[in-house]
Amino acid sequence: MPPRKPGTLLPLEVEILTTALAMHRTGQGSFHGFGLAQAMREQQGSRSLTAHGTLYKALGRLEELGLLSSAWQENPESEGRPRRRLYELTGRGVHAAERAGADRAAGRVPRIAPGPA
Repeated sequence: MPPRKPGTLLPLEVEILTTALAMHRTGQGSFHGFGLAQAMREQQGSRSLTAHGTLYKALGRLEELGLLSSAWQENPESEGRPRRRLYELTGRGVHAAERAGADRAAGRVPRIAPGPA
């Protein structure tokens, strides 16, 4: 795969952001990776997830870019399951998701920062 141009988003990252934005708009502010993967399949028929490792690497990249924040869930033992990391769109992430959707609809490469395509 050729190196990514600065400021561009990979198709999987765009899909994550647009799905997270849809979840955010319906009142689900935070989500865990597996729940996001299920929503991506339901909403968009996602085929970009070849393995859950692919998803978690992309979530990590989006967090490094400041588009997502995450924290470990408190007290999962009370629900009888292992702990999980919960993600949320940041304000910058909401803006990037909206812009990425518009870029994709216009046939442009989705970007996170203004600049040449």
